Amino acid sequence: MQTQPKLTDRKALMRNRARADHAKGMFLHDAAIEEVQDRLTLVNRGFTRPAIVTGYPDVWRKVVPNAVIVPDADLLDLQEGAHDLVIHALGLHWADDPVGQIIQCRRALCADGLFLAVTFGGQTLHELRATLAQAESEITGGLSPRVVPMGEIRDMGALLQRAGLALPVADSVPLKVTYESPWALMKDLRAMGETNALEQRLRRPTRRDVLIRAANLYVETFMDNGRIPATFDMIFMTGWSPDDSQPQPLRPGSASTRLADALGASEIKLPK
Repeated sequence: MQTQPKLTDRKALMRNRARADHAKGMFLHDAAIEEVQDRLTLVNRGFTRPAIVTGYPDVWRKVVPNAVIVPDADLLDLQEGAHDLVIHALGLHWADDPVGQIIQCRRALCADGLFLAVTFGGQTLHELRATLAQAESEITGGLSPRVVPMGEIRDMGALLQRAGLALPVADSVPLKVTYESPWALMKDLRAMGETNALEQRLRRPTRRDVLIRAANLYVETFMDNGRIPATFDMIFMTGWSPDDSQPQPLRPGSASTRLADALGASEIKLPK
């Protein structure tokens, strides 16, 4: 029986999060919270049994009143069928088994309950990833894992379907933040608790000449008007726990109205 490959060093992740600056480093969480709250108002439904999965309970506690808060551990401390809303809050990119995380959230939902997740997508920090990879390759002749792999939006809807959620939707909200230098970006990542916690990371400090070369490449390649950009690609996913009251897809070939009639257009038959 194959075991799930280990992506994240949980001890390192917890250490990084404990060092995070909750006063200055949570601006991405604040942006995600604002977006989540906007989306919940559009649902036009009251939620009385919400739960939030997060590594930052103090930050996310304000999203929904009286929500049950649980850590984003491998096994989520959620009761089956106990919630009408489960929010997975900016932690899915660190999960060894993201589909398993979503399945656990779906099982915690009652019928017609809402799952809403926000995670970082594949374009996140693409500038930093490219320059670090080039610098390390030039100087050491190899590459080491530095930034957690993140899924592309085209894959996210499929994750929701694999987890058994109905009416899946995934969309992206890209944010571009600018900094005075790559060093300021790296300092901010530490304040966010988002520095390297990969299981296969280097277990020694990165060579100084690699970091200096990466910083120079970053400036040469991406600097604009005296500042360097950093992309944070936030992907929002929603899906519903299946229920008979939800719209159901029709069986292929069961349509009773022609498309041409619905559009008020003339039908032109193709030549045989």
